[in-house]
Amino acid sequence: MSDTKSGTKSGKKTPGQIPGAEGGKDGGRPGRRAPLLISAAAIVAAIGVTAAVGLGGGDDTASGHEHGAVTQISGGTDSTKAATVLDRPFTKPDLVLTDTKGEKYDLRERTKGKPTLIYFGYTHCPDVCPMTMSNIAIARRELPKADQDKLQVVFVTTDPERDTAAELGKWLPAAGDPSFTGLTGDFSAIQAGARSIGIGIDPPKKEASGDVVSMHGAQVIAFSPTTDQGYVLYGESTTADQYAADLPKLIKGENP
Repeated sequence: MSDTKSGTKSGKKTPGQIPGAEGGKDGGRPGRRAPLLISAAAIVAAIGVTAAVGLGGGDDTASGHEHGAVTQISGGTDSTKAATVLDRPFTKPDLVLTDTKGEKYDLRERTKGKPTLIYFGYTHCPDVCPMTMSNIAIARRELPKADQDKLQVVFVTTDPERDTAAELGKWLPAAGDPSFTGLTGDFSAIQAGARSIGIGIDPPKKEASGDVVSMHGAQVIAFSPTTDQGYVLYGESTTADQYAADLPKLIKGENP
């Protein structure tokens, strides 16, 4: 695929959209709605979150999922906090991909027992992806050196055809931090890994105009160093200050 201009626009949050859902196309035209849905439900006087994740229009057969399959997320929310602590934590994706050095990277093995933030995005994104990496990088630099070394930040591309290991190696230190891990590989494996933690991804699509349309969920999932479970979710509007406030607790495996 030629290196055509591409991008996503972050849409406004609506009652029918999970925080952090991202998607769209270039030229200022309205982007398609991201394929991630959220609904609020009252559970014993508390507010719960249930997200039904389905891929709109994508072919899931290669990932081993039937078209339209969903992943359910449930958890409590506090409107005063950036974090959503999940009642049912996610199992870390079973992904073996390629890092920026061109070497095999087993996600579960390499991050076992370490506080880990995982984000799925792509280097041609004009706004949300680099902003998310930048905010996490700023927050990380406020930590003591020992805690900085403990924190693992993993960026998994949703556009592996263009985001080669070399491309990720150039982009990630500039957008985020040299310590961040960039991963690329087979799209179907990446898509299945994202779905396992409630994040929907559509294959990038090149239109007749030359524009590349990309759709992906823009959530950051935090995994505990004590359980290796993904127990906290952050949306695309989370600021550097909010990450900075929560990271010390996340590094200990505590609720923010």
